Amino acid sequence: MNPENTTVFNLGECTFDSPLQTPLFIDDSSRVLVDVQYNPGQVEAPPTFENAGPRRKIYFNPKKTTAAIVTCGGLCPGLNNVIQSIVRMLYSQYGVSRILGIRYGYEGLIPDFGHEFMDLNLETVDDIDEKGGTILGSSRGNQDVGRMVDTLVKNKISILFAIGGDGTLRGADAIFEEVKKRGLKIAIVGVPKTIDNDIVFVYRTFGFTTAVSHAHSALLGAHAEAAGAKNGVGLVKVMGRDSGFIAAYAALASSQVNYVFLPEVPIRLHGPGGFFNHLKERLIRKKHAVILVAEGAGQEYFNTAKETDASGNVKHGDIGIYLRDEIKKHYDAEKFPVTIKYIDPSYLIRSHPPSAEDAVFCIMLAQNAVHAAMAGKSGMLVGFWNSYFTFVPLSSIINRRKKVEKKGYLWSMVKESTGQPDFD
Repeated sequence: MNPENTTVFNLGECTFDSPLQTPLFIDDSSRVLVDVQYNPGQVEAPPTFENAGPRRKIYFNPKKTTAAIVTCGGLCPGLNNVIQSIVRMLYSQYGVSRILGIRYGYEGLIPDFGHEFMDLNLETVDDIDEKGGTILGSSRGNQDVGRMVDTLVKNKISILFAIGGDGTLRGADAIFEEVKKRGLKIAIVGVPKTIDNDIVFVYRTFGFTTAVSHAHSALLGAHAEAAGAKNGVGLVKVMGRDSGFIAAYAALASSQVNYVFLPEVPIRLHGPGGFFNHLKERLIRKKHAVILVAEGAGQEYFNTAKETDASGNVKHGDIGIYLRDEIKKHYDAEKFPVTIKYIDPSYLIRSHPPSAEDAVFCIMLAQNAVHAAMAGKSGMLVGFWNSYFTFVPLSSIINRRKKVEKKGYLWSMVKESTGQPDFD
């Protein structure tokens, strides 16, 4: 990654004094190293991200500023917490009194859908942090960028906060480019939301630790079911379309997981050294087993066309159901009886309110998103990297996914924890 790819776009000179009563302001020259590993052969200055935080001077006049918030894509623990924290920061700390909620994702910026804006204030967001989901609603799918910008202009919106994952951030970047092309003074700021934790240059996204915690609970149930039957198999599927971070961390959190399957690691089920042979040996020896699979694993077993959903994600076959049925069919043919209990807690997890740790993280992301926007930074998201909150250009992260490296440290730890061999 080159240093020039980390430069955040600024709308212009910041001329207003910040109204914040804080003992610490961050200068734009404050930077965070992208790579903390020491490279003795490096001659050029290493790439860095802009350090997040409040600026002493801000770009927008709070009394004349209108902000808007949109949530897109699937549900995730913490969405309402981020909305609440943005509103409270804008209203109570910066003095921005006109805050609009865009209903049902980017559809809300297209008048044809008929979604009215929601007025957001301290009363409307008072207790939403106790609820799962998003009070604004959500949707998937591309919308006409020019018409969305027209809506921003018509409603005199100065700042748009886009809360979402890969598709949402691609949309935010497209809006940013259109705004820049027209020479408009509108800040577009992203808050990374994906339960899968797959956004590059963001160590973790909000909702991820909640997902791992609830996946752990499902694994406890799967283990109890498996241990309660001879040749019992507890099979749990968790989210992770293209990246298996939830499965990897949940497996490390539970000492009862024996096998983990991720999208990044191929699975060979049949033949010598295949999974079915290994599982049978374990069942003979231990009488039970727990299997954890990410939803995007094992797609090589599906002859699906590359169909995509409204967000542009490739539709996957259901690996959880497939494994459940194939395990039973395989051992029935060998006259080796097994008892399989299949658990899919995916939608229960993503609609749940966040854990205390995630709730705190949501506040920190939201506050830094507001700091960035009020300082006139645009076409960027708030990241968390090397223990610092950072400002990262959207152009550096869109169309890329963070993955569990097959030969990396995390996967090695998972294999050491479970004791499973390679099945590829």
